[in-house]
Amino acid sequence: MRAIVIKKPGEIQLEQVAVPEPPKGFARIRVKAAAICATDLEVIDGRIPARYPVIPGHEWSGTVDAVGDSADAHWVGKDVVGSNDVVCLKCEACRSGNWRYCKSFEEIGFKRDGAYAEYMLAPVYGLYQKPEKLPFEQAALCEPLGVALGTFQKAQARFGDTLMIMGAGSIGLCMLAVGKAMGMRRIVVCASSDRRLALAKKMGAYAVIATEKQNLKEEMRRLHPDGTDLIIDATGAESCIQSCLALAKKGGTVMLAGYGRGKEMSIRMDDIHIPNLHVIGAGNNWNTLKLALNLMEDGMVDLSDFVTERLSLEEYERGIGLVRSRPAGFVKAVFING
Repeated sequence: MRAIVIKKPGEIQLEQVAVPEPPKGFARIRVKAAAICATDLEVIDGRIPARYPVIPGHEWSGTVDAVGDSADAHWVGKDVVGSNDVVCLKCEACRSGNWRYCKSFEEIGFKRDGAYAEYMLAPVYGLYQKPEKLPFEQAALCEPLGVALGTFQKAQARFGDTLMIMGAGSIGLCMLAVGKAMGMRRIVVCASSDRRLALAKKMGAYAVIATEKQNLKEEMRRLHPDGTDLIIDATGAESCIQSCLALAKKGGTVMLAGYGRGKEMSIRMDDIHIPNLHVIGAGNNWNTLKLALNLMEDGMVDLSDFVTERLSLEEYERGIGLVRSRPAGFVKAVFING
């Protein structure tokens, strides 16, 4: 089969590799759609833990082609999405539903081969059937939508709360979609440039701020004069996190949903301590796929505008280049397999 393989950090190529055989408890998926995530660039560049050589890709949908156990044969032929979490299912963390806390946890696309290929393996326990009317390319976005769902769950967000989102990438825009569905108020989306803010406005943002052109603090003081109930950083950038802490209302919540790339950052403790802020990490989200599917199936969340480039596996260099350069209007590049 064709697969895009990261041989080692900085070395990636399209190869012919063996079609994987599913062991017991796993299904083989014929990949129909696989989206390129900015986190995949961190794997390519060697800035995030991975097991090389590895096939990246953790945003996917497809059709079950084979299973490793006859007891799971009912899955064969079904269109699915699935969890990327490979866990033991036996330890206390797993039994309480906290899969990412499992000591044997491994993630597809990082330490296990992922979806930049014609076929991949996924655990049967994490599969969910794709709604018939939901296109494969949108179903593949259940993973980033699940990140947003997990973040709001950890934040204990409430109907009618004001919301600010720092970052207008796919994660930030998913936060917007979920915030709208939850009935949050005066949602403001901020980004350094206005390259994606038009889409944020189309998706229903109350206001957008391009920080390269507008004064963030002045604009937020006008839009949320009493401060903001919930602020989500989806950038992982030091200056953005500092701004989030400064703009939250006293007793408010700041969610850290961006990947910091292992960098050390300077944060003033008093910016958290004095206003009694709740600062919560939101880097691991699990068991959100079913809800993500339900929201898209029912039309409560529409990510149809996210897919801005459809590519074959042979076009991987162009796709990766688009994710790096992020041209105006670009959100997601998705590999489509026939």
